[in-house]
Amino acid sequence: MAIRMNKKTNKVKKVVKKKAVAKGAKKTASKVRNFKIPNAKYIEAVGHRKVATARVRIYEGGGDFVVNDQLVAEYFSNVRNAPAIYMQPFDLTGTKGKFAVTVKVSGSGKRAQLGAVVHGLATALAQFNPELRTFLKPAGLLTRDDRMKETRKVGMGGKARRKRQSPKR
Repeated sequence: MAIRMNKKTNKVKKVVKKKAVAKGAKKTASKVRNFKIPNAKYIEAVGHRKVATARVRIYEGGGDFVVNDQLVAEYFSNVRNAPAIYMQPFDLTGTKGKFAVTVKVSGSGKRAQLGAVVHGLATALAQFNPELRTFLKPAGLLTRDDRMKETRKVGMGGKARRKRQSPKR
């Protein structure tokens, strides 16, 4: 709260600033969803891709595939061919529809987050049944893709591989 003086009439006004509401606060309050997730034992694994990290939990029995409190198709809706990518571990192992999945993913962009989810799913399935590893390993789903964005160098004009400008004279 602040006090402001009006110069012409010498009256005192009270000024109260309104608190800023977070952008997503109103939307999440109106969208309350009930996902079908079994309240049972789960297997947890972590997947990585670039800077993205995905904490994956798989529950035995059918259910929904939820990423950051949204259905997976909704969360990765702007990524081309996303359903084929995130269902690949289930298709290779023949376990499609046998698990409910919850994922918390953060960092990087949507495409790298999708890669982290797939890596986490494959790791969790390999923990669930070590025999499934024979299907996942040749497809390259258990190997972490460690390619990262190259860091910029000081004095090189803002880009990672740009050369230093040489003086003309």
